[in-house]
Amino acid sequence: MTKNKDLFIHLSSVSEEQAGSVESQVCNLTDQISKLTYHLKLHSKDYSSQRGLWKILGKRKRILVHLHRKSPLRYEKLINQLSIRVPKTVKFL
Repeated sequence: MTKNKDLFIHLSSVSEEQAGSVESQVCNLTDQISKLTYHLKLHSKDYSSQRGLWKILGKRKRILVHLHRKSPLRYEKLINQLSIRVPKTVKFL
């Protein structure tokens, strides 16, 4: 969890024009996912939080698919930095 947080801090120190970049959005969503996952380990029957987690996962997946189509090199770099799995919808050519 600290690895993601360190990366988030590093990306948040980027200039204002890059604050809304795909990388910063995915990093922010990954941080939220790790927090919600920890919360759900403690409160397994919190179905509202489960739904929120599913929505965040779907949003991150859509952003990653878009990034893979537009710039596969940036996509690979981001996946390796965050050490997250490749979404199943991403097909490598």
